Formats: sequence, structure tokens, C-alpha cells
Amino acid sequence: MSTQIKSHTELHTALNRQTANWTLLGVKLHHYHWYVSGPQFFTLHAKFEELYTEAATYVDDLAERLLAIGGQPASTMTQYLALSDLKEASGGETAQEMVAQLVKDFAVVTGELKSTISAAEELGDQPTADLLTGIRTSVEKSAWMLNAFLA
Repeated sequence: MSTQIKSHTELHTALNRQTANWTLLGVKLHHYHWYVSGPQFFTLHAKFEELYTEAATYVDDLAERLLAIGGQPASTMTQYLALSDLKEASGGETAQEMVAQLVKDFAVVTGELKSTISAAEELGDQPTADLLTGIRTSVEKSAWMLNAFLA
């Protein structure tokens, strides 16, 4: 993603990247929820459900914001896979690998959120910046918790 967003069209693209990332994360989190096993099953099974529910809310909020500011949200798996900077679950991950991958994914998303928040503010779009700041706050907390799990 470009670190210098200079137009509303570029902001729409950045928001669509977030929509794609959160859609892909939702699918990945469902996969992890269904396939996690081992001693941490109960803890992670519940956590992954919490996170995929949160991801679905973000997708809806981002798409609705895009529509409100004149954009067109991505809405197909082909678009999501092309736009996302994340990768699908590969299958066969251990519980530890699942959590470690989510930490990496959250770092990517957080970096993109930071630059998109700045761009929205520079373009005078405080409501979009506020929406993204709320998402960033939650993602950073989740990343902290997942890192604590890995420690």
C-alpha cells in the first residue's frame, strides 16, 4: 500500500484493502476456530470466535463508510484476494502457529491502519479517521493479548 495517500480515490482503495484484509481474516479465523486442537483448545476456540465476529463487524463498518464517502466497497472473494496483503490459512497449523500468524497479520493491518488514518486526517475526513482509530485500538489490544499467549 502506498504510504502517501493524496486523493479520495486513493483513500477508497486503502479502505477497500482493509475490507479485504478483514474479510480474509474472518475466513482464516473461522478456519482456526474449527481446526484448533490441543491443550489450548477451549481458550483459542472461544477467542477465534470472538475475533471472527469482530472482523465481520469491521467489514460491514468499512463498507458502509466507503459508501457514505462515495466509494464502492469490494464485495467478491476475487476482489478480496487481489486487494488483501494477507494470506489465507494454509491448513495443518498448530495452535501456536495459528496465534503467531495472527500476530503477524495484525501487525500488517496495524501498519496499514496507521497510514490510512493519517491520510484520512490530511484529507479532512475525521469520521473515517475515527472509525479506523477505533479498529486500530482493538487490533493492538488483541495483538498484545495474543503475544502474551505466546510468551
